Amino acid sequence: MRIGELAKRTGLATSRIRFYEKSGLINGIERKENGYREYGPEALWMLEIIASAQGAGFSLDEIRSLLPDAQDTWQHEALVDSLQRKVGEIEQLQARLAQNKAQLLMAIDSIKNRPEELACADRPLWVLNRLRMESTQAEPAPSIADDRT
Repeated sequence: MRIGELAKRTGLATSRIRFYEKSGLINGIERKENGYREYGPEALWMLEIIASAQGAGFSLDEIRSLLPDAQDTWQHEALVDSLQRKVGEIEQLQARLAQNKAQLLMAIDSIKNRPEELACADRPLWVLNRLRMESTQAEPAPSIADDRT
């Protein structure tokens, strides 16, 4: 199939397909006498694998190291190890995102529910102290407002 059909079937831009070809991620493309590239069916599934791997967070270098030289030479153990490492990275990212979300929700709650009697200048420190307390699970540091009472 030619690059236009390949692009249509994969949903990838022709420029992206050419980039993958120049990067050595897909090969086995033959040139016809008229100069057109002719891609075999393996290019279709290889592009789908590359796009899926990129969507899962793999870099092109990581993908390149995992792709087989030929359809039947997959490095199964290396592939499984790499996939497991990526799952671990995703889990770490999820934990960081959950922590960030909790901090933001705490900040929102602190801002919305701050004591009205605090002077305007003291409110940011009060919010920061609540965030510190939440992140350390310890008593908050004394605030300016605490010194005034």
